[in-house]
Amino acid sequence: MIKDVMEALRFAWSPSSWDMFLWSIGLFSSYLKLLRASIFDSKSTPISSSIVPKIGSSRPICVVTGVTSGIGKATAFALAEKGYHVVLVGRSPQLLSETLKEIKSKNKDAQLKSFVVDMSCFSSIFNFKDSLEQWLSDAELHPSVQLLVNNAGIMAISSRPTNEGYDRVMATNYIGPFTMTKLLLPLLENSSVPSRVVNVVSFTHRYASIGKVDKDYVTGKHFTTYNQYPHAHVYEYSKLCLLLFSYELHRQLRLKDDSHHVSVIAADPGFVKTNLMREYPKYVSAFAFLSFKLVGLLQTPDEGARSSVDAALAPSETSGVYYFGGKGRTIKSSKASRDPKLGKQLWETSCGLFDQLQSYND
Repeated sequence: MIKDVMEALRFAWSPSSWDMFLWSIGLFSSYLKLLRASIFDSKSTPISSSIVPKIGSSRPICVVTGVTSGIGKATAFALAEKGYHVVLVGRSPQLLSETLKEIKSKNKDAQLKSFVVDMSCFSSIFNFKDSLEQWLSDAELHPSVQLLVNNAGIMAISSRPTNEGYDRVMATNYIGPFTMTKLLLPLLENSSVPSRVVNVVSFTHRYASIGKVDKDYVTGKHFTTYNQYPHAHVYEYSKLCLLLFSYELHRQLRLKDDSHHVSVIAADPGFVKTNLMREYPKYVSAFAFLSFKLVGLLQTPDEGARSSVDAALAPSETSGVYYFGGKGRTIKSSKASRDPKLGKQLWETSCGLFDQLQSYND
C-alpha cells in the first residue's frame, strides 16, 4: 500500500498530472457550453432517429473498433439492438469472442461478425479491409458499409513505438482511424443509402498544444525528444488530430459530393469509467473516478456511448458537428480544432503517411 501511495504522489507531481488537471476544466467547460446552448440557443439540435435504413432484405453494416470493453462494447450492444449487422473489431481474440457471446446472450436476433485487428499495426488494418471485402462477397452481401465508428483508443504512460517507429498512442488514436477510414471510404461511398463515419473524440483536445502537424508530430517521433514521456500531452494531441481530421474529411466530402451521401460526426463521451486509465497508478485513477462521481460527471460506459449512438443515428444531412452530452445535443469544439488551414495541413501530412504505409503493404 505504501508503495502504491508513493507511486501516486510521484505521479501527482509530474508535469503531465497538471495537464490532467486542465482536462477537468475542459470537461466543465463543455458542460457549461451545453447549459448555455440549452438556455440561449433557440436552434434545435438534431435528435437521434430510431429508424435504421434497410438495404433490400439485409441489415445495414456497421464497423465498430475497440469493442472488447468500455464505450466500444456499449456502442456495439446498442447498434445491434437498433438493427445493424455489427462488425466487431478488437485486438484480443479472447475478449472479442466474449463480447460476441455477451451480445448474443442478451439479443438472440443480433447479427454479428468479428475480426481481430490491432489499430496500431497498419498491416493488420490493411488485412482487415481485404478480409471484410471477402466476407461481404462470401456472405453475398452488398459490397458496402453504412457506418464506421472509430472508437478504439489507448492512454499510455510510457513510450512504446510501433514496428514503423511511430508512437503507439498516436498510431492507435489517430493514424489507425485515419487509415481505417481511408480504406473503408470506397465501401461507404458504395452504399445505396446515406452512410456515416463517427469518430470518438475527447474533451481533452481543448488543452492540446497545437505545435505542428508535420510528420514528426503526427507520428509522435517529436515526443521522443522529451526527457520524460509527456503522456497527457500525447493523448490530448492525438484527440485534437482526430477532431481536425473529422472536420477536414467533412469538408473534403462536401467538395466531392454535396448530397451528404457520406457524413462525418465527432462524438465526445465525456468522462467515463472504463479501463482507459489502467496504466496509471491505481490511487490516481481511483481519485479521478471518485472526484467526478461526487460532482455527478462520472458516466457508465452505457451513458458514455450515448453520444456515439446519437451520432450514428442522426439525420443523414447532419455532418461536421460535435456531439456531446447525449440526447442528440451538439456544442462547439475548440477554436483550434475548427481551423480549416490546420485541418488541411494535417490532411496532407496524413495522406502522405497513408501512401507510405500502403506502399509497404502492396
